[in-house]
Amino acid sequence: MASITEYAEQTLHTFLQRPFSEVDSLVLSQLSYIHLDAVFTHAANPEIRDFLRAEAFEGLFRGVRDEAGNRRLLTALAASPRFRNMRAGSFSEKTSRQREEQFAAVTFYPDDRTACIVFRGTDSTLVGWKEDFNMAFMPRVPAQADAAAYVNQIGAAFPGRLLLCGHSKGGNLAIYAAAMCAPEIQARIDAVYAHDSPGFSRAVLESAGYRRIQPRIRKTIPQSSLIGMLLESHDQYTVVESRQSGIMQHDPFSWVIEDGAFRTLEKITAGAEFMNDTLDDWITGMSIAERERFVDALYDILSAGGITSIFDFGGNLPQRLSTMRSAAAGLDPKTREFLFQIVTRLAGYAVKNLAKFPKPSGLIQP
Repeated sequence: MASITEYAEQTLHTFLQRPFSEVDSLVLSQLSYIHLDAVFTHAANPEIRDFLRAEAFEGLFRGVRDEAGNRRLLTALAASPRFRNMRAGSFSEKTSRQREEQFAAVTFYPDDRTACIVFRGTDSTLVGWKEDFNMAFMPRVPAQADAAAYVNQIGAAFPGRLLLCGHSKGGNLAIYAAAMCAPEIQARIDAVYAHDSPGFSRAVLESAGYRRIQPRIRKTIPQSSLIGMLLESHDQYTVVESRQSGIMQHDPFSWVIEDGAFRTLEKITAGAEFMNDTLDDWITGMSIAERERFVDALYDILSAGGITSIFDFGGNLPQRLSTMRSAAAGLDPKTREFLFQIVTRLAGYAVKNLAKFPKPSGLIQP
């Protein structure tokens, strides 16, 4: 059994010898989380081995979750005969608090006839997480619009076959872009790889573009998936074994690979079913206006605590929590009562769904 890093270290076949796979798409999806702007400042179309340039290296991992794991992965890719000569290009990145957008995309070329478009998932910024939550009430978030435009741009410039992939929000962007890009470009998309990515509004799922691309979507989730089961989805999925527990299974480094493919399981855990049923009931039980009001109020409380990154929760946490409590107490009475009612509803749905499981102890499992 191996991780994506060990897969990169041990796989010696080139893409001519072994075709592009779901595992390769997860490897590139994880690679997209590092700060690629540090690389593209020095080269327009670098190969992956060029990512290790000394002048760019330290900037690649600044503020990236699991710096050590990402360093090891990049080192393995730069040495690998499968990945080291893979060319990259068209890096695009946007982060805007005003637009509540966090977007990044890059295109890799496994061979001369294939372009693999990779969308970065949610990074450590609070605005990135806010955009994720906005998906609960907005028909389209800014990153989705930019993702579709990016695919149209790459598709117009590159005449070969296209692959799209991403992890977490990146997988959502990959599916959205594949569904909403120009039909003549969509026709050249061979597959869309979405790893533990949230779903969509019903309007997206019922669109003609989504129906055309749906048979080519390859969705994977870990056995205790939470993120990948949020919102609505018509996609079939493959359950991948993870070495972690609970929400930590969202980490691609924890997914198990065996003989060059994901090690799969028959279904998600009972605990994941319980959480997903409860959250789905909770979200669908709110009106669109209630979802927006709840997300905005929560974001305001976090912002008042000076939180701009999820890493901020680890620094001076008592003071930040105190500030956030004060911000919550300073909300107008109607908003405080609204938040209390919404959280109370969540508890109610949890109690209701608990009755579906005859052995509650079975809900606590990896």
